[in-house]
Amino acid sequence: MSIAKQVVSHLPYLRRYARALSGSQQAGDAYVVQVLETLVADTGSFDRSVSSRVALYKLFTRIWNSLPVNGGHRPMAQGTAERRLEQLTPFSRQAFLLTAMERFDERDAAVILGVDLDELHKLIARSTREIADQVATNVLIIEDEPLIAMDLEAIMEEVGHTVVGVARTHAEAIEIARDKDIGLILADIQLADGSSGIEAVNELIDSVEAPVIFITAFPERLLTGQRAEPTYLITKPFQASLVTALASQALFFGEKAEKAA
Repeated sequence: MSIAKQVVSHLPYLRRYARALSGSQQAGDAYVVQVLETLVADTGSFDRSVSSRVALYKLFTRIWNSLPVNGGHRPMAQGTAERRLEQLTPFSRQAFLLTAMERFDERDAAVILGVDLDELHKLIARSTREIADQVATNVLIIEDEPLIAMDLEAIMEEVGHTVVGVARTHAEAIEIARDKDIGLILADIQLADGSSGIEAVNELIDSVEAPVIFITAFPERLLTGQRAEPTYLITKPFQASLVTALASQALFFGEKAEKAA
């Protein structure tokens, strides 16, 4: 099977990972494009001794850690995002996201990063400590399933955030946000009354300066590559550690979310 056929199904998830590391779709995609160009120019860069997914992320990691495609690993303006990122250890963040967001087992994550298991464990432990140090904020949850909403509320409060409201519909989300200072939004895309979490978020971010994490059972609706995509996306069923990690990632950048199509 050709390399192209082996990697094509993994590309939407590699792009998600790249966006989480870089903080923007444009920056993340620049690295993914560089990976594809490298594969075309040098098929030997693709490690055939491991699975195609591991080989793809391994090559991405090599490029991410060695080649400043965007003039630096994070093409961001001076300000809050830069100050927060200066406090992080980039390699430990990669280890955490590979295991928590991309759900690689520890052995595969170690191969991707080129470290042994002991070092991987140290990197994950370090990232956990760094995440715990993040500034708490007010969270709005847009989710129509009561048990899922309760889980998200507990996860957020356990790490020091304050959940100021849980909305089951588009209208409820707008009403809650009207009188609250929102610092982070967690949103499903399909709500109880048939309304859209995407539309609710698009309306909210006209007036709310907050990053958004979409949590959905239908990630393919947002990972199309044909329109603006959310930087932060979690697939249901989710792990608490992943929600915590991406919440901290989103707050690191301190950037207002862009409208999703």
